[in-house]
This record gives sequence, structure tokens and C-alpha cells, in this order.
Amino acid sequence: MIDDSRSSLAFLRHVVGALDDIEIVTCLRPSLGLAAAAMTQFDLVLVDHVMPEMDGVEVTRRLRAEEPYRLVPIVMVTSDNSPALRVRAIAAGATDFVNKPFDTTELQARVTNLLALRQAQIELADRAAWLAREVEMATRHLVAREEEIIWRLARAIEYRDGDTGGHVSRVAQVSSLIAEALGLSPERCRLIYLAAPLHDIGKIGIADAILGKPGKLSPDEMAVMRQHVTIGARILENGSSELVRTAELITQSHHERWDGTGYPDRLSGADIPLEARIVAIADVFDALCSERPYKKAWPVAEAYREILSLSGTHFDPACVAAFESRWPRIQALLAEPVDPVRLAG
Repeated sequence: MIDDSRSSLAFLRHVVGALDDIEIVTCLRPSLGLAAAAMTQFDLVLVDHVMPEMDGVEVTRRLRAEEPYRLVPIVMVTSDNSPALRVRAIAAGATDFVNKPFDTTELQARVTNLLALRQAQIELADRAAWLAREVEMATRHLVAREEEIIWRLARAIEYRDGDTGGHVSRVAQVSSLIAEALGLSPERCRLIYLAAPLHDIGKIGIADAILGKPGKLSPDEMAVMRQHVTIGARILENGSSELVRTAELITQSHHERWDGTGYPDRLSGADIPLEARIVAIADVFDALCSERPYKKAWPVAEAYREILSLSGTHFDPACVAAFESRWPRIQALLAEPVDPVRLAG
């Protein structure tokens, strides 16, 4: 209660205090009332209209400007019944009016109703907060399940390709480091990290004789091998989640080249999705460093120099620069022991 008249304040306190379960704070000056409101979340404000520091309309306006009082009922106490005042007060955010001289029964009824309204607001807000928490928990659960499926599928692809050395995990991590260095948002970096392991999902449709061939593939065999890109894109097409859609982009275009000599669509430059440009570097780099049936592993330093030498031809120069800037962290990643049964991420 804010009123510069001690007698009015005493009467208000006496009448309202007769109601059950109400705690009252009274202030003789508007500045003290605003200070008290800043310290305590009150559920109802009764403010006099005419006061020396500032009038009740200004007090109402200032209270409404504060987030905690956006919905709190504010009652203007006044002997002025003019429409002009009511318009000003309502515009400032007044909820209701109490006229002087006071009618005790009416005052108690208005306070009771407004406090009931406030209680309903609080309960509704609590319910909304509870629902928001439940939705968040359910969403986190769904995201976790989606991520688990992604990693288990990626691990199956890795075994299908004859590799159990953590290739998909390293590709995901290096891709994430490159994306981070490019200044992409944490959310987008995370998407790339999770989608990258599916870049070779189409290899499940390639014959074992070609996947495991110890020597160089013939032109016909190479043509078949290249079909893994199209197969993978078909597996992932029309995804309903952003993660699957990102994985489709990567799968479809991670063999494209910056100069347009890649496959399957001979895209060049910025026409290649950024996610695919990023994963292309991580994939080639780790493939160079890994032993395959058809080749021995390259020394890490040599593979690093090869990536840098292909800037502007095979790879996006900006992505290569990002790779180079994260090189110390990539080296540290390669030095970590690989646990083939651990799900990355």
C-alpha cells in the first residue's frame, strides 16, 4: 500500500488486514514503495493517486516497466472519478480502481477477488513452468536416443567397411574442430559432429569384394564404389530431423571438390554445402592416416602437408585454414588411445 496520507493508509491497512492470510507493507512515499517492490515480489499493489513525489499513475507506469510486475494487479485509490484520469491510469497499467471515501465491503471484495486472480496467475505460471520442464526432459530424451542410434549405425558402417580403429569418431571430432574454427554456432558444430559419422552409410550397399579389395580398383569397380554416395543419400533423404537432413547433405556431397572435379554432381566452390566441405577434409585426412586393405597408413605429418597442398583444388581454402588453425588439437586427438567399443560423443 502506497499513500502519503497516514490516516488513509491506516484505514486501508485496518480493512484489508481483516482478511485471512494477508501480509501488508505500507509506504508513505512513492519512492519507498518502489524500493520495497524492487526488494519483494508483492501480489497486489494499492496506490494513491495524488502524492507529492509522483502521482499514482507514474508509480503504476514504473511498476509495469519491471518484469516481476508485468501481471501483478495494481489498484488506483482515488477520489477523482474523471474519465481522463481513468484513461491515463489504464494506459499506465492500472488493473482496477477504488474510490474515496472507501466502502469497506467493496474494498474487501475487490482485494479478495484480485488476490484470487493473482493466485490463479501463479498457479498457471507454475503449471506452464512444469510443462516446459517436462517438454525439455522429453526432448532431451528423444535427442539422446537419436544420437545413440546415429552412433550405433555409424559403428556398424565402420565394421562393414572393415575398420574398427575409430575412423568415424575421429572424422566427427575433426569436423567439429574445423566448424568451430570457422566460427559456426555451437548448435551447428554439434550437428556436424553428429551427422559426420554417417558420411559413408551408402557403403552398406557396396559388395564386399570391392570394399575389401587389397589392390587398386578397376575403373568399373571404382564406378561401383562411387555409388555409395547416391545410396547413402537415398537412405537419408526426406529426413524429418535437422540432424538427418544435415547427414544427407554431407553424404551426398563429401566427395565433391572445390575445383568442380569431384562426384557425383561435379559441384564447385560455395555450391558444395559447407557441412560437406568440412567433412571432406576430415575424411580424407583420417583416411590418409589409416591403414586400409589397399594401402598403408601415411605418417601424420605427411597427411597434414597433403591437406594443405590441396587447398583451392580439392578443398575449400577457408576450411583448410580452419583445419590448420586447429592442428595442435587435431594432433592431440590422434595421440589419444582408441576404444573400439566406446560410442563417441
